[in-house]
Amino acid sequence: MYTDRVTKAFRDAREHKLMKGDKFVIVSDAHRGTGDTNDNFAQNQNIYFHALSHYYDRGYTYIELGDGDELWENKRFEPIIAEYSHIFWLLDRFYKDGRLIMLYGNHDMVKRNPAFRSAHMSELPAEPGYESMRIFTGLDCPESLILSNEEHGKSFYLTHGHQVEPLNSTFWRLARFLVRHLWRPMESLGFKQPLGTAEHRNKKETAERRLIKWCADTGKSLIAGHTHRPRFPEPGAAQYFNSGSCVHPRCITALEICYGTINLVKWAVESGKDGTLKIARTELASRDSN
Repeated sequence: MYTDRVTKAFRDAREHKLMKGDKFVIVSDAHRGTGDTNDNFAQNQNIYFHALSHYYDRGYTYIELGDGDELWENKRFEPIIAEYSHIFWLLDRFYKDGRLIMLYGNHDMVKRNPAFRSAHMSELPAEPGYESMRIFTGLDCPESLILSNEEHGKSFYLTHGHQVEPLNSTFWRLARFLVRHLWRPMESLGFKQPLGTAEHRNKKETAERRLIKWCADTGKSLIAGHTHRPRFPEPGAAQYFNSGSCVHPRCITALEICYGTINLVKWAVESGKDGTLKIARTELASRDSN
């Protein structure tokens, strides 16, 4: 039952053929907010922007694996764009270069609606001395994507992963209502949000078991987000990967597919021996992706 929704997500998925030299970075759960005390992304925005600039300059395609923006707690999208205009400017550069793929998750499911994208995701507000700018013209936000390698006969199946939880998929409007009107104010007072999968270990582990079962039953390699917990499987195990999130306390994590390898990486602020601070990339796991 739970895993059937994952299978359904790939029924009409767009397929992208992996070509030699292709480079992808897969990022999930940025949860970009409005800069207020509930915005968990704010603490890592500089790390995120630095990492995105690194990938842009090196020719990567950026895949956002859902929950890029926090649209459960926040009713309007425009304040999010205004708060992180520099980030949306860079994302639009990826898009104009044909190097942006944006999937939706449960917290930004409204992006699947073309009318929403046209009305709320099409204009970058004017900065002092500049005019407003059109962005994401014609952007599509699908539920899933298949990266296929015809030469080696192996594919990666990408989706957010919320499909294995009824409250975050079938009944997502109810969950959004509860988060927006009940739990968001309580979170501001220090209470832990009870509906969030990432905030509760038992919910996280249940979602992971269901996603791993889907991989084991189908024999496919799945890349998901949603739980905020990075995962990199051992060879021979069910091939469930998780890109983690951008709201870890001191870092962001991502998956890279590059030159026949898949890497799990961390970006964080590190201190040198002389006391200087820098944003550094650390490889946590790596293996052949073919």
